[in-house]
Amino acid sequence: MARSPLSILDFYSAEQPFATEFRRLLHRIKKNDNETELKSLLITSAMLSEGKSTISSFLAVTAARQKGMKTLLIDADLRRPTVHKLFAMERDNGLTEILADNYNPVDMIKHTEMENLHIMTAGKRVPSPTDIFDAQSIGRIIDEMKFYYDIILVDCAPVLPVSDPMLLASKLDGIVLVVKAGATPKEVVERAVEILSTNNHRVLGIVLNNMNNSLPYYYDYNYYYYEDSDKQTKTKRTSTHSEGNARSRDRQSFKRNNTDQNSSFEKK
Repeated sequence: MARSPLSILDFYSAEQPFATEFRRLLHRIKKNDNETELKSLLITSAMLSEGKSTISSFLAVTAARQKGMKTLLIDADLRRPTVHKLFAMERDNGLTEILADNYNPVDMIKHTEMENLHIMTAGKRVPSPTDIFDAQSIGRIIDEMKFYYDIILVDCAPVLPVSDPMLLASKLDGIVLVVKAGATPKEVVERAVEILSTNNHRVLGIVLNNMNNSLPYYYDYNYYYYEDSDKQTKTKRTSTHSEGNARSRDRQSFKRNNTDQNSSFEKK
């Protein structure tokens, strides 16, 4: 029998080291509330494959589960959407249907098994995402959703390849830029910040992702690993159930492919 695809919710645990880092990240972002109410955040990156969708998804999970905030995660990356894969959902019936076919935004929201977490996927594939990407319309959707949610996170395309984030930036309360440590050149990051900062767009800070592969050993979570002493003294038991073992292997593979071990937030 085929196994159902894994979602990040299948292995998320508040006790895992990366979950602690996402709580810190959310706390530091929300500290900016003292200046202006932050109910909507644009999360983007300078280039491809920097981990913005993973950061967006875990930040949404953290807000919903740890803070009890009613949370909406919108996948606005219409060219290379990833959120639906991370949550093991169908891509169709999402943002594209609203923009292209005038669907009701409320009807395009998908529920997760986590009570306070809802998802709006990117929607169906279209020949030319540029033709339907309408920042004004997306801004109106976000304003409407603010009535129903405590926080709205928008995962958008990278800054340098396309203009989508720059066009959408003014429609949200703040911007978070994800940078992959050891991979993204400094001048590329500076250019992305420069683009996002035009017209007084509010760049809250930078999330430095993949730190474990780029920084000294004492930045590694394993160096400070801390857990309940009772768990440390328990004898590991080996499962004899082949399906259980297969799911465990799938879970480990999913984690390796979709999570970077360490992230840090730096205010701009």
